Amino acid sequence: MITVDNIRILATKHQTTELNIRREYVQHLFLSWLYRNPDTTKLCFKGGTALRIVYGSPRFSEDLDFSAALEPRILKRSILWTLKEIQREGVKTQLLEAKTTSGGYLAIVSFLINTYQVTIQLEVSARNQSSQSEVITIISDFIPSYTLVALTRQQIVEEKIQALLSRGKPRDYYDLYFMLRGNLLSDEQKRQLPTITKKLQKVHIFFNRELRLFLPKSHWPVIKNFEQHLYQELTRYT
Repeated sequence: MITVDNIRILATKHQTTELNIRREYVQHLFLSWLYRNPDTTKLCFKGGTALRIVYGSPRFSEDLDFSAALEPRILKRSILWTLKEIQREGVKTQLLEAKTTSGGYLAIVSFLINTYQVTIQLEVSARNQSSQSEVITIISDFIPSYTLVALTRQQIVEEKIQALLSRGKPRDYYDLYFMLRGNLLSDEQKRQLPTITKKLQKVHIFFNRELRLFLPKSHWPVIKNFEQHLYQELTRYT
């Protein structure tokens, strides 16, 4: 298990809170064990946390999102197996909730890290038959390297674009900013940018309030005038 001193060192290195470091440690630990289970070969990692862990987004994230063509009982069994293996490393775990939802499956799990409880939510949506995945090696500051299964970059990006168009939370706009800066969008996906620009012009969002909690201090100047920075990126493609 990660030590208190290492958490402090990493919080300083990544210019963020110890809570974000503890949560990200738990995310890596959970993913590394989850994908050692043979039942999870069809469980595809995605979402904002995938943008960070797989593609290097600076935004820390709270939840783990997946797509899967798996029965709920297999999902629950895989989660319980993962938690059991994590406990062997000295981390107390608990499955607080596990249930099917209209869109798939939801679980809430907790971890005790150096007397601090860290809770993460797992959301699994039904996997589209046309979805494609890839095996990716993850290297981090937290644990030894491991492999996971993720949706392809194009599909992760497409789902993030659709999330922005449907709900438009501050983190959705920031993820778009990161994807634009990293040139992660395909030519076809870039054709949706005028629609996003129109949506941004109609909303008034307090970006600084939410994003400040999940970004390194070095990125705070960007979110201070975030709409302006996002417009600059959008105009490069529209």
